Amino acid sequence: MSITPTPRVGIVVVAAGSGERLGAGAPKAFVGIDDHSILNHALRGVFRGPVAQVVVVAPAERAGDALTEALAVADRTDAAAPLPSGRRRDLVHVVAGAATRQGSVAAGLGALWAGIEVVLVHDAARALTPPEVFERVVAAVDETGAGVVPVLPVVDTLKRVAGSDVVEAVDRAPLAAAQTPQGFPRDVLDAAYRAAAAEFTDDTALVAAAGGRITTVPGHASAFKITTPADLERARSLVQDAGAYVQPHPHTSLAGAPAAPRVGIGTDVHAFGGEGELWLAGLRWPGEPALSGHSDGDAVAHAIVDALLAAAGLGDIGTHFGVDRPEFAGAHASAFLRRTLGLLGEAGWRVGNVSVQVQAGRPRFAARRAEAERTLSDALGGAPVSVSATTTDGLGFTGRTEGVAAFAVALLIPA
Repeated sequence: MSITPTPRVGIVVVAAGSGERLGAGAPKAFVGIDDHSILNHALRGVFRGPVAQVVVVAPAERAGDALTEALAVADRTDAAAPLPSGRRRDLVHVVAGAATRQGSVAAGLGALWAGIEVVLVHDAARALTPPEVFERVVAAVDETGAGVVPVLPVVDTLKRVAGSDVVEAVDRAPLAAAQTPQGFPRDVLDAAYRAAAAEFTDDTALVAAAGGRITTVPGHASAFKITTPADLERARSLVQDAGAYVQPHPHTSLAGAPAAPRVGIGTDVHAFGGEGELWLAGLRWPGEPALSGHSDGDAVAHAIVDALLAAAGLGDIGTHFGVDRPEFAGAHASAFLRRTLGLLGEAGWRVGNVSVQVQAGRPRFAARRAEAERTLSDALGGAPVSVSATTTDGLGFTGRTEGVAAFAVALLIPA
């Protein structure tokens, strides 16, 4: 097993914004440009740049989705240009953001490894920033020891106005439009954040206020910030027309040979004592006591989810469906399995088959086994699911009918 060496560069990707001005009804970073989100596109530029620890700062309720996006892009990048040793996915971390951008960056800085020497802070909203901008910023930090911001010259004629009246023209010659990633020596940025007593619009302003020197490198026209619906349409047009971000399939090698199938194991346990009726294996069981849990307590469905996610290397059920995800409170098997199927598809996998065993004193599965298999299979897009059931001869909590345990094995095949 290869070991990914600790890099000297860390990149904090800020993706915790609400995106109110975008008006898409979702956190900005998770709005689609094409078949992929803003965050997905932003991470493509990040991973194609210098090898770095990548810390994604996401809304707390979308941390699982952010991790899925990051791991998928990391795997895709390694398929195109593998690291000399190790894997890019080992360099990925996701942390919850704060109420302000500055607080979110501070959270990201707190997750950086001790050996990181150069830190880049990048807005995910600048989703089409090419990798050469990251490389320019790192090189300039190394050369100058200062903070570095990529900039573009201001080309529009500028006016200072009061209400609707023009007061005067503004000389644009000394002005520049700032972009990200903005780079700093680690100790300089950490010290500036410790000293910060006010909110700043970007990190170079914060460092400058602490007395740090800031220099510039050329930015890039594609690194514009997606803020409004018009910006989003511009990004969509660029991606569609240029095709600049098309990369090899995440699970296809350079030689074109598909990756091997993967197997995952999952388990789940729930106690009786919930409200309402029992839901198990995607079925409603009238007259049976309910299982307790954040959702409906369906141990069978949850074990399947864990097995599928484990096979794909996408974390576990708590990562994507934890108690911090209120939309899954009381949800049934179909919601979990269909969402998991989507996560697998985004990462380049399809379900081969699933086998799950239920251990319980009640309910009796024999009469409804075929129905359970059909229901679970339908939720997984038709992939075959087999269900078996057993008791434990009165032993343990299942034997005392205090709860239900389920154990699943899943096979994934490259899509």
